[in-house]
Amino acid sequence: MSNADRERPGPVVVSTGPDFSRWDRVWPVLPYLFILLPAAFSLSQNWRLDTVALVVFAVAWHWFMVAARPEWISVPAVAVVYFVVLLAVIGALVSIDSVFTVTGPAAFIQSFTLLPRWWAYAGVVATAGVLVSMRPEAGRSVTEMLYSFLVAALIASAVGLIVKTISDQNESRKAMIEQLRETSAKLATLAEENASLQAQLLSRAREAGVLGERQRMAREIHDTIAQGLTAIVTQVEAAEEALEDLAAARSRLDTVRTLARDSLNEARRSVQALRPAPLADAQLPAAVRDVADKWSQTTGVPATLSVTGDALPLHPEVEVTLLRVAQEALANVAKHAAAGRVALTLSYMEDVVVLDVRDDGAGFSPEPLDASVAPATVESGGFGLLAMRQRVTRLAGDFQVESAPGEGTGISATVPAIPAADTEPLAVPETPGEICRFV
Repeated sequence: MSNADRERPGPVVVSTGPDFSRWDRVWPVLPYLFILLPAAFSLSQNWRLDTVALVVFAVAWHWFMVAARPEWISVPAVAVVYFVVLLAVIGALVSIDSVFTVTGPAAFIQSFTLLPRWWAYAGVVATAGVLVSMRPEAGRSVTEMLYSFLVAALIASAVGLIVKTISDQNESRKAMIEQLRETSAKLATLAEENASLQAQLLSRAREAGVLGERQRMAREIHDTIAQGLTAIVTQVEAAEEALEDLAAARSRLDTVRTLARDSLNEARRSVQALRPAPLADAQLPAAVRDVADKWSQTTGVPATLSVTGDALPLHPEVEVTLLRVAQEALANVAKHAAAGRVALTLSYMEDVVVLDVRDDGAGFSPEPLDASVAPATVESGGFGLLAMRQRVTRLAGDFQVESAPGEGTGISATVPAIPAADTEPLAVPETPGEICRFV
């Protein structure tokens, strides 16, 4: 037992409210019963004013110190004063009538309940001594008094043990209830924080979904409508120059009609998130060859495709990415390169697929991949390299541009060779690309 435990007073509480046990409500009432019951019996046998006065004082003293002022009795010095005065009154009552000896257990309970640890034992000894010495019985020998004292001490010890056990259990129960309340409060706080975090996550997930769909639509519009309209404008301008040659103008208009229909079809498929038309009924090599052939017919620039390695069916997103890169690369050649020929190479390796597109055109000086130039470049129409780079990097691939003025341009897109058997959508984030365009 520590010094703090020895000096700590017993539990002193107000005997009301839902936080207190039955013992908290019972022990303040016990002195009233142990005083009033023997008083009623004694006064019924012999009415005495001094007995009435002492009983009223004892009841009033207990009420004033314990019931009315519970915060006072928590102070050890005040508890000792209270107990000494109460014990003196009990001794006076016992000297008047021995029936008040039954008040002793109330004093024992108060001693163990209110007094500090060692003071409680002193209070028990003092109470036993008062009960034995103040009994109005003449002719008792010292041995009888000593025997009575020992019996009283044993009774007091038993009562004290019971009181201490009840008090300790009561304190343990209070501590457990307090811990449960703190834990409940913490859990409630955590629940509120989790709800707030979940709301934030849902909000960010919605924002990310909206941004991802917006970026997807931007790429699809650029790869379908924008490229188709660019080709249509080119053909219309060529038809205007060939108005004197009716057959040539009609051929240009037929090409415009075909381009418009193809662009409309691709736009519808993009909105419905379907595979591009060239991949709907063919594998990637055949689809890229079809795109290259149509581009050559439109621009008049020869475009060849070479396939190395074993051409295996790939995951739809991988094939769509490489096809869109090929389409955008050819569109950039038509707009900027003034090339005489274009060579496409599709290489199937063990774990990656590489698409190379090279031309012999004017070339350019690639700008550093700096995000700070992105706004101006987009406004000037240079979304092509950004779209290609975004498509490739979102699949954990690599995108490179090699060019120099007068030496043509080459682009290389490397993506993982994910087999077609894995048909689950690829869980890849939208990563902002850098913008750099052909000039």
